This record gives sequence, structure tokens and C-alpha cells, in this order.
Amino acid sequence: MTTKSRVWTLVRRAEGLPSSDLFELRDFDDAPLAEGEVRVRNDWLTVGPAMRVRMSAETRGYLAPYVLGDPIPGWAVGEVIASRSADLKPGDRVLHQFGMRDYGQGPASSFEKLPSSGAPEHYLNAMGSTGFVAYFGLFEIAKAKAGETLFVSAAAGAVGSTAVQIGKAIGLKVVGSAGGSAKGERLKEIGADAVIDYKSPGSLERKLAAAAPQGIDIYLDNVGGEHLDAALSSANPNARFAISGMIGSYNQERASETMHNLNRIVTQRIHIQGYLPYSDRADLLGAFREQMSAWIADGTVRPWQEIRDGLESVPQAIQDLFAGGFAGKPLIRLNIEDARP
Repeated sequence: MTTKSRVWTLVRRAEGLPSSDLFELRDFDDAPLAEGEVRVRNDWLTVGPAMRVRMSAETRGYLAPYVLGDPIPGWAVGEVIASRSADLKPGDRVLHQFGMRDYGQGPASSFEKLPSSGAPEHYLNAMGSTGFVAYFGLFEIAKAKAGETLFVSAAAGAVGSTAVQIGKAIGLKVVGSAGGSAKGERLKEIGADAVIDYKSPGSLERKLAAAAPQGIDIYLDNVGGEHLDAALSSANPNARFAISGMIGSYNQERASETMHNLNRIVTQRIHIQGYLPYSDRADLLGAFREQMSAWIADGTVRPWQEIRDGLESVPQAIQDLFAGGFAGKPLIRLNIEDARP
């Protein structure tokens, strides 16, 4: 019997801020399950910054551009509903990258079996790539030590809000940057010692100097541009910069910001490293998840997420993400009647 999936596709390339009319929801016929394959009903999807780079005809990143008219891939959590594999059976929860659709299908090796208990959506947030980026940046790149000062850009975002909470858990002074007073107040609630409103009048460099008068030892960067330049201006000797993203330039064909403080890389002996933990050190994922699970269980980390309902909400969620309309991790819940409150 032929089955169908509703799938989001990209119908034209993005220029500047993505708009919801770039996308079209289409029906695709699913092939019969081959030996070793499974079919999954998706319950949770997510959208993320890397999507914007792939909407262009040419990418400056490590992932290929989306193919116009083809299903858009993305992280998702769902339940196996049919299987021709001994490794997965109907009812198993799985994490995979057949997202942006209501059903996913492929080789069982492309699906990671998840525990049957707990909140599966956390594997799209603090227990997944989001949390791993924050954890890896602080422990493997920055070698963070109690008593040091951490500056986090996009601190109200998915990676940033997780990094703020990890930083406090290990004894750092944490300064976060976010746009608007509401996000700033929430950051203080989850532990930030000081918050910079980058949208308010005034120099970001001066705001950071006031928030961290003793300078910063660690910078976790999700933005680039002016934030990176400000971090350079406040960097202490031997500061460590962990660069996980530069969303500030994703809506531009070429980053246009002028950097004024690059000379401090030399004078302050700053260590700057970009990283992709899933590609670089996937072997650390187990240890990370064990620690993060314990932090979530005891309340040290409270996954910060904002939920939209229904597959139809995907394009607007993407548009809102790049317009700064989310606090925490954007999640899309598909099967509302089955979801936990």
C-alpha cells in the first residue's frame, strides 16, 4: 500500500531575511519499506540557524545548499510505526534528520533509539546538538575553570541559554547579551550575573566593559560581527573564544562588519577556535548526555524552549527565528493530542 507524507520544500532561494513564502508544503509518495528500513511518525521538529545558510545557492559552510523542490531535512523526534529492521520496532522513540515533514522513512542506521522515559523533545534541545555545542565549547575548547568570567552572545537563544546555565553550574561569572528587556529578565532568572541589551542605545563595547569590568576569560560566540569585536576589546590575557556560529551575518551574502580590535588577538594571546562537535568529537556525546541528564534531573539546567503547534507553522517559525522572535529553542509539536502538557 502506498503511503504519503506531507513535506516542506524550498521553492526559491532566500535573499536577506527568509520569508514564509519561500516554502511550499507538498505531498510525497513514500516508497514501500525496503529491508532494513523503518517508518516514523514525527512528533517534534525544530528549526535552527544553519538552515539559513543552506537556503542560498552557494553556502559558506560545511553543508550543501537545499535542492529546490526536494524535502528539507531537519532534526526530529518521533515514534517508529513500521519496521523491517531487527534494530528498531514499532513503538520505539527515535531521533533523526528526516524532519520538516509528518513522517520520515529510511535505513534504521539513520535513526537513534531514545530512552522510553523522559521528555523526548529535550533531544532537540539541551540533550541534543544544542546542548552539545554549549557543553563542548565550555569544556573542550575553553577549558573553563571556576571563578572565570564568561561572555555569551545570543544568550537568550538555544545554545546561549544552555551555556549560561552550564556556566553557572561550574562556578563561572556569566555575562549574556540579548535583545530586549524581557529576554534579559529571563536570563537573570536562569542565572546570568549581568545582561547586556544589545538593542538599547549605546556602544556594545562599552556595555560589555561595564558588565565585566575585570574583563572576560571565555567567549562563546553565536553571533560574530560587533559582538565578536566587543569581546576582543574586553578579553583578558590568554582568553579562549569558542566560535559556534555567526548568525549575525547569515542573512547577508557577505559579512559587512568592520572589526576594530583584531590586534588584541596578538597582544592578549587569545585562543580562537571554531568547532562542530557532532563532526569533530561525536565520541563525547555519551558523556555529555550523562552529565546533561543529571543536570536536568536536579534542576541545574532547565531547557528553555518555545513551542509552536502543527506542521503548518514551520515557515513562520523559520522567519521568526531569523528575525529574533524566539527565546530559547524553537520546537514544533505535530501530534498535539498525544503530547505532554
